[in-house]
Amino acid sequence: MIVGVDVGTSVTKASLLGRDGSARVTRSTRSTLHRSPGGRVEQDLDEVVDSVITVVRSVAAEADVPVQALAITGQGDGLWLRDAAGRQVGPGLSWLDARAAPVLDRWEARGVLREVHALTGSGMFPGSAGPLLAHVAEHEPERLARAEVAGYCVDAIVQRLTGEITVDASDASQPFLDVPTRSYSTAALQACGLAEFRGLLAEPAPPGKLFALDARSAAELGLPAGLPVSAGPFDLPACAFGSGMRELGDGALVIGTTLGCQVLGEQVTIDPAGDAAGMWLATPSPDRVLRVMPAMVGTANLDWGLRMVGASVADLEDLLAASPPGAGGVAALSFLSSSGERAPFVEPRASGQFTGLSLETSPADLVRALCEAVAYAARHNLEAAGLTGEVAACGGGARSASWSRIFASVLGRPLHVPKEEGVGARGAAMTAWDSLGEPVDREEWATARHVVEPDPAVAEIYERGYRAYLESIERARPVWRSGGGVTR
Repeated sequence: MIVGVDVGTSVTKASLLGRDGSARVTRSTRSTLHRSPGGRVEQDLDEVVDSVITVVRSVAAEADVPVQALAITGQGDGLWLRDAAGRQVGPGLSWLDARAAPVLDRWEARGVLREVHALTGSGMFPGSAGPLLAHVAEHEPERLARAEVAGYCVDAIVQRLTGEITVDASDASQPFLDVPTRSYSTAALQACGLAEFRGLLAEPAPPGKLFALDARSAAELGLPAGLPVSAGPFDLPACAFGSGMRELGDGALVIGTTLGCQVLGEQVTIDPAGDAAGMWLATPSPDRVLRVMPAMVGTANLDWGLRMVGASVADLEDLLAASPPGAGGVAALSFLSSSGERAPFVEPRASGQFTGLSLETSPADLVRALCEAVAYAARHNLEAAGLTGEVAACGGGARSASWSRIFASVLGRPLHVPKEEGVGARGAAMTAWDSLGEPVDREEWATARHVVEPDPAVAEIYERGYRAYLESIERARPVWRSGGGVTR
């Protein structure tokens, strides 16, 4: 048995996982997102660590056989500053934080974003570590003077539980890591004016590295001291592998608050002339990489649409049944995030729109149009990432049978949806078993999924809709860039 932990943005979950990937018991608890003016979104590290202790202690108490390891995954990006003892130096800056948007504007004007993308293949957005570090250096330099580590959520927790200063290569990949060599790009740091802070970046742990649970944390968690601790990969790649991604060219969709679109590859290929979007991530396998397009659209868009029509998630299936494919002629661009869009293109001022509205338009049409738009975004991102194989899907959106059929029909290929929830923790546990030298049967894990088939007739409608969607984006981008229709 392995205890797998997924430290999400607002919910921390722990599961007691068997070697077949099934969860014997799962517990969850919420942590707090602190929002304040200026787009600030922060978290208290002590509260997040306490959430881990709460759920792990609960599931460990129900283990009837010895626990072999503690496997941790969680949210990526953001900036979590700590001292040598793992204490926070100011609150953790969430990946949702938008305070560094002016930094991105300056870097875009100077060509910094394109330069870094050409060096590491990483596109940056306001909540990524690079611009946040630059913002803190400019406005709160005393914090950096007190910090020993500038890292991420997962390694902040691992430092508190083991005393080790480390980072998983997947987290470190964005934005300064040269993924093929797993070393930081000095040129990328210099381009951002952050070379003097290189010493705050922990060295990426080598593949297969395990840490040891210290005595104090062991007592708090109800686990034995010295228990192996696996740190990563962070939640996006963990979900990809936990949902059954295996072969080169396979894709994974994480249909959550945002839309994580990923494709498995064997080498990093950077187009210096392309959009400075997406990222290349190191994986637990040295000969495999992930091309990731983390779009800002997702279930948050659906939640907004449901609120606008006075409905809830419980009404989704009925609403989708009440509107035909194509949403009665209504089409949407679902770029509703205050941070704009970051994949497969970067437009900080991207905004949403509906077209084709009439007096006959129903609330169901509006909701279906939004769901179709998110599915079009998924196809756009997966195609940009190089999809050639099968697609796995997980996250809250994949629990909707009707929305899953929309995704499958837009993609024109089946969706493979895990029967078990908590795929992030499963992916982390899979990595831990590999590190223990006891790899699980990937084929067995891949069969624990159900298949959502596309509807050929509907797929034809969506093929036309997708082409119209791409044309709408091309028409909208000059308007966004000019500031028309939205103020950020």
